[in-house]
Amino acid sequence: MALGVTLNSRAVFAAALFCLASCASRGAKTAPRAYLDNASPFVLLPPDGVEKHMDMAQRISASWGDKEYFFLAWVKSDDQGLDISFFSDLGAGMGELSYRSGSVTFSPSGSFAPEYIVADFQLCFYDAALLSTALSRCALSLETRAESGGAETRRIMNGKKIIVEIKKTPSSVKLVNHIRGYAYTLEGDFR
Repeated sequence: MALGVTLNSRAVFAAALFCLASCASRGAKTAPRAYLDNASPFVLLPPDGVEKHMDMAQRISASWGDKEYFFLAWVKSDDQGLDISFFSDLGAGMGELSYRSGSVTFSPSGSFAPEYIVADFQLCFYDAALLSTALSRCALSLETRAESGGAETRRIMNGKKIIVEIKKTPSSVKLVNHIRGYAYTLEGDFR
């Protein structure tokens, strides 16, 4: 009988430990975020904040330090989520990004955080009022300026310091991240 109690006690302890571990892994999931500067976590906004739905090809030219990159992307963005397929200039698949239901994935997985791509997309294409509110929560601000021909400039600021600058026209969007040292230009029909 003592052996039966010991086995039952161990089984109950193991089951309790399993339940606790399961509950811990189901705890409050933190929303995906990206640091726009070294101290400001920008919590990604839900997909329905996009200004205009997209289902389009884009040509991307990017620079980081002294390196330049050129590739293509198919971007689909609507109230349900964001999906981006990346391709080389020759059409070879380079990866797939998806942002849905508060989760960001990139396949194949790599050494970078895809949350930063989603954050940059939101800075460029999300409703300015939503962005302004979200940025204020992380002690940053948004300045916007409408220009002729449907162009717009957006600046993400930390006090008087420009962190990110975005220039949008009907055919291109140029983002410069002054903190991280990269820039890219998206070409497409953004009307």
